[in-house]
Amino acid sequence: MITLTQRLVEDSDRTASLTLSLTAEERTRSRHRFETTTGQPIYLQLPRGTVLRDGDLLQAEEDVVVRVIARPEPVLTITADTPLDLLKAAYHLGNRHVPLEITADYLRLSPDPVLREMLEHRGLHVLEEIQPFQPEVGAYGHGH
Repeated sequence: MITLTQRLVEDSDRTASLTLSLTAEERTRSRHRFETTTGQPIYLQLPRGTVLRDGDLLQAEEDVVVRVIARPEPVLTITADTPLDLLKAAYHLGNRHVPLEITADYLRLSPDPVLREMLEHRGLHVLEEIQPFQPEVGAYGHGH
């Protein structure tokens, strides 16, 4: 088993020898056992509070480098007719402390029928998709 203990700097020119595909929720686990895309067992032993992002490189003691990729997962992608409508949706979802991916063109969250109904009631466009999910880390997070 490979134990990953360190996140490499973002501009590292290291080449990854293995890939670890994780959902958004899995990327919040700092201590957990996973398998790489080739079935290689990997154990994360990162500092508490570490949130991994798509493209992060992790170093093992055995000098193995593993690239983290965001695994596509079920999400709701929210779009709006105006930027203000999208901004209001982000406000309402933020009031509910929902993990949320925020871009200039869309919001993305985990499927939730109650939130979907609220968003559609506000006139927003809701699309069920299977996409990589990159929620914001939060004001006090340890991510990038």
